[in-house]
Amino acid sequence: MSADPILERLKTLHPMAIDMSLDRVRALMKALGDPQDALAPVIHVAGTNGKGSTIAYLRAMLESAGKRVHVYTSPHLVSFNERIRIAGALIDDRGLAAILEEIERINAGAPITFFEITTAAAFLAFARTKADFVLLETGMGGRLDATNLVRKPVAIALAPISFDHMQYLGDTLALIAGEKAGIMKPGVPTAVGVQPPEAAAVFDARGDELPAPLFRHGREWNISPTGRGLHYAGRAVHDLPFPVLPGPHQYANAGLAVAVAEVLGLDANAMAAGMREAQWPARLQKLTRGPLAGALPAGVPLFLDGGHNDAAGEALAGWIGNRTIDLVFGMLSTKEPASFLRHVAPRVRRLRAIPIVGEPLSRPASEIAAAARSVGIADVAESADENAAIVSLAAAAEPAVPVLVCGSLYLCGRVLAANG
Repeated sequence: MSADPILERLKTLHPMAIDMSLDRVRALMKALGDPQDALAPVIHVAGTNGKGSTIAYLRAMLESAGKRVHVYTSPHLVSFNERIRIAGALIDDRGLAAILEEIERINAGAPITFFEITTAAAFLAFARTKADFVLLETGMGGRLDATNLVRKPVAIALAPISFDHMQYLGDTLALIAGEKAGIMKPGVPTAVGVQPPEAAAVFDARGDELPAPLFRHGREWNISPTGRGLHYAGRAVHDLPFPVLPGPHQYANAGLAVAVAEVLGLDANAMAAGMREAQWPARLQKLTRGPLAGALPAGVPLFLDGGHNDAAGEALAGWIGNRTIDLVFGMLSTKEPASFLRHVAPRVRRLRAIPIVGEPLSRPASEIAAAARSVGIADVAESADENAAIVSLAAAAEPAVPVLVCGSLYLCGRVLAANG
């Protein structure tokens, strides 16, 4: 049984993909018996960058401690089932289709966005299977996010704030942080990751207003690399291994997960296991099989990353360091390629601009190429897709120069479907 036809129908129930309001989903949840009130203890995670990585570390920590964990994240890369993980396993097609059909019948064609109705499906699935914790990622904002129907989580995590989705969340970091802070609840411990000053001030003020106890990077907790791993100082001091997910930006994401783990009472063994065992595809993921890897000369490393905003470009620059890199780059029209590429431009040897095939909101390759040249990348050319781009780069590829396909999670999903 496939859920795909039902998912396609659900996309037609509202004329807009995003319509920020809780009225529709609140009415649907009431008709379903308010399953969001029957969940295992919820850890609610919001932010612009690093939400998924933080959840990946937390899931690995909790599961290593023997806990049954439900997880809700978005978007998916290849299959919708990736969004709903029930007690350690992705929801199967039959179970997903059955729940979607049930909710579709109860909704009876009423206007509701795709994210709202599928969030309702996750809540219903989670309420029907026993677990110890639910890891719940907001979709975009926080205050008016469908996940914010959960009344009192056991803990909250606020990942770094950056510029993204400004047409919905506001055009300043303070406004964006204000929307994310909407998931904070009175008395609920809130771990706060690395933040720009404007966002940190908003979270501080919201914590005082509610009030809610805050565990803030740089104040109540810190994390720093040593020669052997990461040194965490918070409620306790822990020496932990380096996180398995690559890039120095992952140190802070892992630290945020540890701050939450302290709130939950997990021990150092569980924290260390989470560092070693976390899995989160398309975050500087090394590809070793499939036609893309096969098109490059032996020994040339190929990576995939879904970062797509200014902060993601900065994080990528930290991973590149003093190396040189070749890029295959595609991006949606809702994102700004120059703001991303300016961080990495000094280290890019060659860039191949591509459209994201099959994605209506893809930027044309010509626009991406122009943006790349505007930030100083000299060797820029357009390719029809990622396969043609890799072939174009292969002739002069070198083992010391990694090739990175990046710019969009939608592009990553397409790549993983053929090369994962």
